[in-house]
Amino acid sequence: MIRQRTRIRFCKEHDLRLISHRDLVRTFERLFRRADLRLSMTEGFHPKARMSFPAALALGIAGTDEVMDIDFAKEYSADELRSALVPLAPAGLTFKSIEVLPEGTRKAQIRSSTYELPIPAERRESLQQPIDALLAVDSYSVERPGRAEPLDIRPFIERLELTDDSVLMKLRAARQASARPREVLEAIGLAEAQTSGSYLTRTVVELET
Repeated sequence: MIRQRTRIRFCKEHDLRLISHRDLVRTFERLFRRADLRLSMTEGFHPKARMSFPAALALGIAGTDEVMDIDFAKEYSADELRSALVPLAPAGLTFKSIEVLPEGTRKAQIRSSTYELPIPAERRESLQQPIDALLAVDSYSVERPGRAEPLDIRPFIERLELTDDSVLMKLRAARQASARPREVLEAIGLAEAQTSGSYLTRTVVELET
């Protein structure tokens, strides 16, 4: 039985950022069917495509370096896959790279994610102080619905800085929990930023090696 694992890096932008992760999975399933690509399926009463995303993207956040692993039930070259998929991709979905992985390659595991949020010029001067204050503390706890104990998000913040026109943050991932980018924005007084015309973009997804 053939199971060819393939890693795809793609962009999810524009109006496509407004669909949920579940809808994104359905979008890919339809795309693969339309491209007449044979997918490797799970066994049981409700077989599903062997498709995985190391880090689901939250609703409303764009992504320019997203990652998925997909197992095919037929051998395809990267060029064949690109030729089949690119013409059928919906608006907002573009393919950065397609890599056929060696047999036995493990599913992708995320190490960190980098996000950027454009900041209007009139807000930039007042942001440096709350950024410095958050970076200066060893602990910063947040409450999450459904979680019994507060979560300390400070250890997950690897980088937080104000660039020429954006806030940039690099967040370390962990299996148990991790900081969410919107929690970091709230911590520095930018909870309302995405309601004023700006939105987050995940620009880098770094995988464990």
